Amino acid sequence: MKKGKVAFFVTGNVHKFHEARGVLSEFNIATAMLNIEAVEIQADDLKKIAMASALDAARKSGLSVFVEDAGLFVNALKGFPGPYSNYVYRTIGTKGILKLMEKIKQRDACFQSVVAFCDPKGETEHLCFEGRVDGKIAHEEKGQRGFGFDPIFEPLGGRGTTFAEMSIEEKNRYSHRAKALRKFAKWCAQKC
Repeated sequence: MKKGKVAFFVTGNVHKFHEARGVLSEFNIATAMLNIEAVEIQADDLKKIAMASALDAARKSGLSVFVEDAGLFVNALKGFPGPYSNYVYRTIGTKGILKLMEKIKQRDACFQSVVAFCDPKGETEHLCFEGRVDGKIAHEEKGQRGFGFDPIFEPLGGRGTTFAEMSIEEKNRYSHRAKALRKFAKWCAQKC
């Protein structure tokens, strides 16, 4: 691997950036945050959303970039909010999901993540890396760390703690995003 490798992460979410920086540093890859208004299409498929954003951001910036899109999929809610997680979080938030789950005993859920990489010519626009973590929806919000639905998601193997109760380092041992980013980093270490 070449020394001084940098990956350009298109995101406006500083929390995602810090998580990505931690994971990519494991592979000696520096991460630079680019805050570009990339298109975010509405679709039922995280891959399609991430690929469209990566292609748009690469063309706008003239750089090879990666984006990450994620969703919380709740089994009892037939996969809701899924790829619409950002919108659902902004409108009804964690309290809204807990309200929907009030009388539901089966609380299985998963977080899924897609990291999409694209160069400005669009030659690698279909390069996606996926991650998933299974867990369950907590009965109440717990923890002050993290962001989004982290206070209500308990990953399997996490000893009943939510992502919001974990440090970034601990969360990166379990998270969907870290799994997708590690796959991307392994590829990037060889090809970027």
